Amino acid sequence: MKLLRLALLCAGIAAVLAFVGVGLPARAHSADQPAARTITVSGSGTVSATPTRAGFDFGVSRRAKTAQLALADDSAQMRKLIAALEAAGIPASSLQTSSVSLDPLTSGDDSAIVGYSASNTVSATVSDLSKAGAIVDAAVAAGANEVDGPNLSLADQTALYDQALKSAVADARAKAEVLAAASGLQVGGVASVEESSESAPVPFARAAADSGATPIQAGTQKVTATVTVVFDAG
Repeated sequence: MKLLRLALLCAGIAAVLAFVGVGLPARAHSADQPAARTITVSGSGTVSATPTRAGFDFGVSRRAKTAQLALADDSAQMRKLIAALEAAGIPASSLQTSSVSLDPLTSGDDSAIVGYSASNTVSATVSDLSKAGAIVDAAVAAGANEVDGPNLSLADQTALYDQALKSAVADARAKAEVLAAASGLQVGGVASVEESSESAPVPFARAAADSGATPIQAGTQKVTATVTVVFDAG
């Protein structure tokens, strides 16, 4: 009797397992599917343009026996300098104080303070590059005894970089076409595209016109973009 019950129980378990398995989809076997074919290439694009802006730092420094006199003299000279820059065509929005300092002057053996040195520096952005040399001259005439620059830049750098990106993608596709032709494949759609880090503009010198003012060479700058593109291949 016990053997009969055990046989019936085993038969019931087998029936349940068989029922559970009915209707389940067969597992996909990745080994049976052909691997997707792709072509991965890097492309680069470059756009050249003439800088349109120049940045300068103009500074004045003065010395006096006392800290108060040194700072007062330096401040008065800086006000003259700022007025001269504005008169030369630089708006107040393009002028920014970058540093103010006051330091003691000591004797040769550093045993005593013999005076003070005050300095003040203003940063100026020149939007009309043809006037950059004349503005430098005006600043020096107004008392600037420290000049640093020019820092040349492109006003429309974002638009230029977008153009470089488009050229980089076109360059990548051209390379993919060459590789596909050599491999007996066809280039399909873009599976993925990755932008590399943006490169800083690279300056190239070009002689400036001789206007009699301090010469400032505009030159040209190159904006470069690099991408990595994965193309479907068939």
